Amino acid sequence: MMPSVYFPDWMILPLAKIEVGQHFYWHIGNLKVHGQVFITTWIVSLILIVAAVLATRNIQRIPQGVQNLMEYALDFVRDLTKGQIGEADYRGWVPFIGTLFLFIFVSNWSGALVPWKLLELPEGELAAPTNDINTTVALALLVSLAYFYAGLRKRGLGYFRRYIEPTPVLLPIAILEDFTKPLSLSFRLFGNILADELVVGVLVLLVPLFVPLPVMLLGLFTSAIQAIVFATLAATYIGEAMEGHGEEHEEAH
Repeated sequence: MMPSVYFPDWMILPLAKIEVGQHFYWHIGNLKVHGQVFITTWIVSLILIVAAVLATRNIQRIPQGVQNLMEYALDFVRDLTKGQIGEADYRGWVPFIGTLFLFIFVSNWSGALVPWKLLELPEGELAAPTNDINTTVALALLVSLAYFYAGLRKRGLGYFRRYIEPTPVLLPIAILEDFTKPLSLSFRLFGNILADELVVGVLVLLVPLFVPLPVMLLGLFTSAIQAIVFATLAATYIGEAMEGHGEEHEEAH
């Protein structure tokens, strides 16, 4: 599945319309829903919901099976969030960072482990949700909203002082930084997952048995790393938004 950005026909001044490859759409009134991404996103969400239910259905003092796996993931996310946001504020952000990490992790692995191509569609083919630029941009925008919310909640309107500190000359750079953060998050994740699936697909066509196996194992490793990187950067941005140079200056006096 290749990236696609669609703007409805009723828009007077469409900014862009890019269609690469074949795509499967559901028509709901005047809207087009990307059926491929919608299906795989709900499958990944269902996997996570089932895992959460199984892990919490009969909690044991000594965890085993799915409970042990989910508790390990929770401990990992808690430590990651605490390290990036800080002891005082990290607890409220564990669910958000954990959801991002688990969704991206399972989505990435689904692209390497689930034989999506066996499920035929009228057009196009299924792939990992993170293989589509629309998904990664949506996740990055959620992170952007989260760190704006975190900064405003912690520091109030004083949050906007960071745009002119230590000097107002840096105002354009500070504003540009807010645009580059979600772009870097979305394109890094999308590019790596798309490239991995393309490499595996080409190797399967050229050497259909042995060569793709180590590449697939490497893809599983890099997919996990991409989930960790995304979650870590998201927590870092949120932590930075809650820091204030002005507050540190006042505490020093």
